[in-house]
Amino acid sequence: MNLKSIAKNFSEPEAREFFEKQFWPDGTVCPHCGLVGEAYRLKAKEGSKSPVRPGVWKCKGCRKQFTVTKGTIFEDSHIPLNVWLMTIHLLCSSKKGVSAHQIHRMLGVAYKSAWFMVHRLRYAATQDPFAAQLAGIVEVDEAYIGGKRTSKHRKLLAQSAKVEGCPQDRPSPVDNKQAIVSMVQRGGDVRSLHVQRVTAATLKPILNWNIEYGARVMTDAGTVLHGAIHPRKHDQVNHSENEYGRYENGVCITTNSVEGFFSLFKRGLNGVYHHVSARHLHRYLSEFDFRYNARKITDGERSCRLIGRASGKRLMFKELSPKTTF
Repeated sequence: MNLKSIAKNFSEPEAREFFEKQFWPDGTVCPHCGLVGEAYRLKAKEGSKSPVRPGVWKCKGCRKQFTVTKGTIFEDSHIPLNVWLMTIHLLCSSKKGVSAHQIHRMLGVAYKSAWFMVHRLRYAATQDPFAAQLAGIVEVDEAYIGGKRTSKHRKLLAQSAKVEGCPQDRPSPVDNKQAIVSMVQRGGDVRSLHVQRVTAATLKPILNWNIEYGARVMTDAGTVLHGAIHPRKHDQVNHSENEYGRYENGVCITTNSVEGFFSLFKRGLNGVYHHVSARHLHRYLSEFDFRYNARKITDGERSCRLIGRASGKRLMFKELSPKTTF
């Protein structure tokens, strides 16, 4: 599967049939009663003046009608499914993501619709909170997302630095940025979270939920994570001394894997998205986590995997409105 084959071979009916095969590999599933393989496709009777929408099925058990988009992120969308399919492929095949403006220009949908589409796909990419814990060697690190201070803010910082006896009143270098924490199982998956503050009290429940107690955790020389990792085995590398990796008993002590993930995420934000609201930062993290975790398969397989995650999820536009709080 690639963009050329999708554009050539998938009209709206073919795309609908493709989605039906992805969601119903063992036969149609009624979203109302759960009956499998006991539904039939509705067709207008010959000479009838009442048309039937394409793709409508009727369950023999509960007698209710449904389509393949019922109960998925595609429900109630007026965007043709072949356009959805191309959007999914663009998002999954672009290593650093694709912006809503790019979807708007390439596929000819309204920008507001494109923005809503990609946010629904990011919601579908969200990892299962009850997934298996990370094991083996796990690298953990934090990063701060945000732009540079304006000249006005720099002047205020310079003035506050001259004030003697009140260092607690001086703004932190990262107080205008958003903190994220990522955990990478070496050779495996990554899990990233947007946190309000990077403290041991904040991070300890996160690490306990996501990392096995028998795992070996590797971090940089920061002291914040040390209190949150106990009782797991903990190794550190000192970046301030230009130490980025060393070997102990044949094991490489480094955080290069999680640093590599941060490089992809930051390049995507800077080069593709440019600006990300704090309200939606966790959705972008879900997108980059999904692509990183599916990095060893092809673009077509990655697209099918994302489609498989779209079932049972629904995101309304009002949930993305500016009134929604993080």
